[in-house]
Amino acid sequence: MITEKEIIDFIETEYWKSNLQSNSDIFETVRISGDDCYELIEKFSKKYDVDISNFLWYFHHEEEGSWNSIGGYFYKSPDKLVKRIPITPKMLTKFAETKKWEINYPYHKLPEKRKDILLNKIVLIVTLILAIIGFLINVM
Repeated sequence: MITEKEIIDFIETEYWKSNLQSNSDIFETVRISGDDCYELIEKFSKKYDVDISNFLWYFHHEEEGSWNSIGGYFYKSPDKLVKRIPITPKMLTKFAETKKWEINYPYHKLPEKRKDILLNKIVLIVTLILAIIGFLINVM
């Protein structure tokens, strides 16, 4: 039988002591975000053999690098389009026992294309082109 203490010890071994309790929001309490959150869920899945195929990251944590996304100022990333659902040690203990990620996510519809990422790419390409033109002007 897997205990909440075991799950809390696992999380605090992967990151650091953080005063996690049974109903603590793991990502908020441990103060991790982005890829670190997903990596923790992957490690949890491997250690406890939990099928996370229906895990939807954007309900639980923000996207990596969202703080510096120019496109994010104009278009919302998936995590900004849904209501956040905290993940707790209590939930992970249950999932470790059942071997399934058992969250019934609310109905939602994400845009087919990520306009925020497209805008970021356009800004990057334009910046590179301007830098190359500036370099070529200075060389001539």
